[in-house]
Amino acid sequence: MTDANLLLGRLHPTRFLGGDFTLDLDRTRRTTKEWLKKNGSNLSLEKFAAGMIRVVNATMEKAIRVVSIERGRDPRQFALVAFGGAGGLHACALADALSIPNVIVPAFPGALSALGILASDVVKDYSRTVLWRVSRELPTTKLNREFAALELMATRDFRDESWKGRRIYRRSIDLRYRGQGYELNVPLTKDMLRDFEQEHQRRYGYKYADREIELVTLRLRPVLKSTPVHVGTAASGRPREGQLGRPFESLVHFEDKSLKTKILSREDLQPRKKYSGPAIVTEYSATTVIPTRMQFHIDKAANLIIRLR
Repeated sequence: MTDANLLLGRLHPTRFLGGDFTLDLDRTRRTTKEWLKKNGSNLSLEKFAAGMIRVVNATMEKAIRVVSIERGRDPRQFALVAFGGAGGLHACALADALSIPNVIVPAFPGALSALGILASDVVKDYSRTVLWRVSRELPTTKLNREFAALELMATRDFRDESWKGRRIYRRSIDLRYRGQGYELNVPLTKDMLRDFEQEHQRRYGYKYADREIELVTLRLRPVLKSTPVHVGTAASGRPREGQLGRPFESLVHFEDKSLKTKILSREDLQPRKKYSGPAIVTEYSATTVIPTRMQFHIDKAANLIIRLR
């Protein structure tokens, strides 16, 4: 995929890793031509690379549908967060295909997972399978006893690992109608049975009025809050003077045609100033491709915000 994006101009040879590493475009073109000839293909380099991009995008689009539409969530009501070194190369095309109105490329996108580990809360998960049948009333006494046992396990584990501070305990239960082979996880409240039926109606379009409900698995999640980490424009890591050079234009392949496209360094984008595509935004840990129909800007938290026009 690196080769495909390079052939389409979406990765610029001198802007990879913030300009610290130069990609060999001539070698990529030569090697790909040899491979196509060997396999009897008469595709041009651009059509071959664009086809690869479409296949990969279709696979990612399917994955997004699994965690959104197939769970009853409308993608048009959400933003798509793009992280990882390659996330920004595909995010706008995916957002366009799924009618997601906004794309967020956070600061340090290629290091977001590592940053998340540093900033995330300490979380543990405990569970116990019980398989209790209920009609209209929860077995409160039995639930309190089982969750107290799970909390005792959590207290011991946090103490053994020397974690200090106040923990927040989140209780939930996996429920299903009797005879079903799948469950829905619902927070434990006095109205949990009603909440389960409402979620079942929302997720699957129906609910039963007279079928027993089974409590399958009790789940306890203790959370120890971490110290907040603030990433703003001052921490964006501006390059040394002249490291990347001034913005310029280059031909980039979009939707079966090549367009003159702005090549911009993310560190040079002015906060709150509005920009429009087509554009390629480069930085050390990622590259973001922004098609013609989109506008973008940097917000006060150093996120790159891209919107469908």
